[in-house]
Amino acid sequence: MRADARRNLDALVDAARQVFADHGVDAPAKVVADRAGVGVGTLYRHFPQRSDLVVAVFQQAVEECADAAAELAAHHAPDEALARWLQRFTGFVATKRGLAAALQSGDPAFEGLHPWFIGRLGGALTGLLDAASAAGTIRSDLDATQLLRAVADLCHGAPTTEQSQQLVGVLVDGLRWRATV
Repeated sequence: MRADARRNLDALVDAARQVFADHGVDAPAKVVADRAGVGVGTLYRHFPQRSDLVVAVFQQAVEECADAAAELAAHHAPDEALARWLQRFTGFVATKRGLAAALQSGDPAFEGLHPWFIGRLGGALTGLLDAASAAGTIRSDLDATQLLRAVADLCHGAPTTEQSQQLVGVLVDGLRWRATV
């Protein structure tokens, strides 16, 4: 891909992320294109269907969240890295409520995303859980998929991101409760 095409693609995904957060995934394509500083034709050249753009935004956010696990693990104690990553995941879930509805719409473009999402984020979380468990700072009877689901459930039940993060903080305290250290 040419450098200018790559810049346009990146600008479109970043703009769509902001527009979706502000106005939902049904915001007009022109709003996304304008925010990216490109024409609508450029948007449709890269993303012929709205679902293509939704997938790109979702995948970018998942990748950033998953990649944060290694960065946090490199700079924090295992249980602190886990706690910080779960808070980041909480922010991800809380800000993707509109995307979640689109992803569950039955559109065939979204079929493979859920297993990919669980695999990518579950893999990142498994590494953090294993390290914290080996350090004896969290209980050892945890499964990444169950924990992802628990955090998502807490986020969907809370009306604000701040309340979601507070609830996940309580959950993290519970993970430490029966630790061996």
